[in-house]
Amino acid sequence: MGYVPSPSYSLIVRVEIENRIGMFAKIASAISGAGGDLGSIDIVKVEKGKIIRDITVNARDAEHEKKIIKALKNIEGIKILRVMDRTFLVHEGGKIGIYNKVIVKVREDLSRVYTPGVARVCLDINKNKEHVYRYTIKGNTVAVITDGTAVLGLGNIGPDAAMPVMEGKCMLFKEFGGVDAFPIALRTTDVDEIVSIVKKISTPFGGINLEDIAAPRCFEVEQKLRQELDIPVIHDDQHGTAIVTLAALINVGRVFKRDIKEFKIVIAGSGAAGTAIAYMLLDYGVNDIIICDRAGILYEGRADDMDPHKEELARKTNPRKIKGKLSDAIEGADVFIGVSAPNILKPEDIKKMAKDRVVFALANPDPEVAPEIAMPLVRIMATGRSDYPNQINNVLAFPGLFKGLLEVRAKGVDKEIFFAAANAIANIIKDEELNEDYIIPSIFNKKVAQAVSHAVSEKAKKLKLAR
Repeated sequence: MGYVPSPSYSLIVRVEIENRIGMFAKIASAISGAGGDLGSIDIVKVEKGKIIRDITVNARDAEHEKKIIKALKNIEGIKILRVMDRTFLVHEGGKIGIYNKVIVKVREDLSRVYTPGVARVCLDINKNKEHVYRYTIKGNTVAVITDGTAVLGLGNIGPDAAMPVMEGKCMLFKEFGGVDAFPIALRTTDVDEIVSIVKKISTPFGGINLEDIAAPRCFEVEQKLRQELDIPVIHDDQHGTAIVTLAALINVGRVFKRDIKEFKIVIAGSGAAGTAIAYMLLDYGVNDIIICDRAGILYEGRADDMDPHKEELARKTNPRKIKGKLSDAIEGADVFIGVSAPNILKPEDIKKMAKDRVVFALANPDPEVAPEIAMPLVRIMATGRSDYPNQINNVLAFPGLFKGLLEVRAKGVDKEIFFAAANAIANIIKDEELNEDYIIPSIFNKKVAQAVSHAVSEKAKKLKLAR
């Protein structure tokens, strides 16, 4: 259940109201009494003795929506004509489309964009392979690839049900980075088949964004595609999350005037995000990292619930060889990073942490600890949600990251590029602006994608990954 009414559960209720004094006050009172958040009220039609209005209401969840509708039905003189879910309305017919950049109105236009003129461009690309970046969409287009096995917090819901998320991702690429993206949801979960398909369809794309593929399969898919393709391959659930988390930690270090390499960090979750955060922090120079999963602390030699991916993680983390549960791991820790499940971090665990406590509870929509519980106990709190301070959101990373890689026609990607992106995000916030409730910029800050893009393209040139 949600905490407060949310725009994601937003209704437009079309009602026919008897046109007499006091009716609107009754409607407002009923919505308020049911705990709804009343939005806009629009007149649709006025008839003799009655008025038809569209009333916008935000609710907490689906059950709460029903409760609000029931409250309205109980008002004498009100007739509900239609209930429209605004979230479903914006998905009608899909959220993205394709448009022409060149107007085709007369025969001359057609002869340039298509036959016979197009043949000249085809022959040019045939002679100069790199010109495909200049004369086709490849120079600014990304494929968003999923198999639908780890979608948001929904899990393995399959490629069809994953499509609304993939379309949303493509919208964010365009809105925040000016990058064109296309969703491709595959009807296979076989690693080699995924790699083969992506390789064969990669021609129109300057980059590949893997999305919502379950761990540990996602690690293998990414690794193989990087070997097979000469364009950047990024798994956003891993690298996007890790970049923004690192950016936030860099700014925690600035607030505390401490080197983050000295932090003791506990990560809850050994999936795609948790693994990527751990490896990125290790590569950045943080040495004391402990990872916990459902079976407890990861350590070398653990017998329960292990696989080759977790064994590798265990070898590279937990330098103090601590065993036990999350509550044991967190004793004396400076930072907790949760990318796992709701309500696993207890107040008594937080109290065991070091003096300047930092909690990143990033599970969405319900975090590892309710912010209301954690905030009085910690110095810095971050979540994945937009209704609390310090939102750790991948939108801060991937649009600018890909924009920068596409601008230099990058042949691949490197951890140094990820570090450049993280530092660019962190440095958007000036020293005089930085405080405990502002360690990460807003996702709507237009400077972010531009700064990340510039940092990434410059780093790619230095690493000789640019064409």
